[in-house]
Amino acid sequence: MALLRVIEWTDQDDSTIVQKFNIADNTINCGSVLNVRESQVAIFCDKGRLADVFMPGYYKLNTDSIPILTRLMSWQYGFEKPFKSDIYFVSTKRFSNQKWGTASPIIIRDKDYGAVRVRGYGTYAFRVKDPVAFMRELFGTLRVFSTRNISDYIRSMLVMGVADVIGESGVPVLDMAGNLMELSTAVNERLFTRFAELGLELCGFNIESFSLPPELEKALDESARLGILGKNIDIYTRIAQAEALRDAAKNQGAAGGAIGAGLGMGMGMSMGQMFSGGNGTGAQQNVPSSSNQEGRHCTACGALLAPNAKFCSECGSTVRREDICPKCGVKLAPGTKFCPECGTKVK
Repeated sequence: MALLRVIEWTDQDDSTIVQKFNIADNTINCGSVLNVRESQVAIFCDKGRLADVFMPGYYKLNTDSIPILTRLMSWQYGFEKPFKSDIYFVSTKRFSNQKWGTASPIIIRDKDYGAVRVRGYGTYAFRVKDPVAFMRELFGTLRVFSTRNISDYIRSMLVMGVADVIGESGVPVLDMAGNLMELSTAVNERLFTRFAELGLELCGFNIESFSLPPELEKALDESARLGILGKNIDIYTRIAQAEALRDAAKNQGAAGGAIGAGLGMGMGMSMGQMFSGGNGTGAQQNVPSSSNQEGRHCTACGALLAPNAKFCSECGSTVRREDICPKCGVKLAPGTKFCPECGTKVK
């Protein structure tokens, strides 16, 4: 009787995609058992040629269970003698949380900022959908094939798809953060055929973020800061005055006292304008102008005189200048009652 042998693969590494079963010096006997677990596919090969493919299940190997291999080996009377065959287990589970990123920036044309260098990064997930196509296109003759063997190639396809999609989308760089889901879906759809040709399926693709060049980010931050200041310039000015007044009050010297007094007057005026409506007009509407208070009046009729007038426009009297002596014409100091030159009474 042939000794039964169980052929199976217990996946110990989450990154392994294909594992060649180690037959060593053993042979496969009629009646041997093949155990294929869920998320696995077993493929028998004869002299480098792909033969029978086994989906998840429990199989007893005989002529009926391996028809292609039976034909390739020209067994005229069925599976009678022990034989050797290459057996590969292919994992069809989803390999998730794979990282991608742009090694070099993608240059896109933005309608607001012109040519902009953009970097992006995110995650993706894939699985083997067609094991036979995958073995033919990518696997080769390795004993073990893992995600490390294919990650660089997949990332290059993803970056190509991202550059193609965002270049055609016309989405401004400032609006990309609000369109990450739409861009991710577009990239997935764009690369569906490319992955299918390799026997793969892109199960998920996520763009986590786009980053702009440091100089553009700095310019955007400065523009935002100026925009905030422009809308609240009055508030910032009053805060600055209050802080300056506080700092000046801490200085006990004469200069500090003078500065504090000046700032206090300025702050008082600002507060007065703020409570009167912020435009500085409320407190001035009822105050006569300084020109009206300090203007000259006619000594005969008391009418207000125009600047530099020589005659009164109301009574026609000669305008007398109080800062010049009427007799000798010497210029008098303010408040002088008698001319210091001729002694004439001025007032």
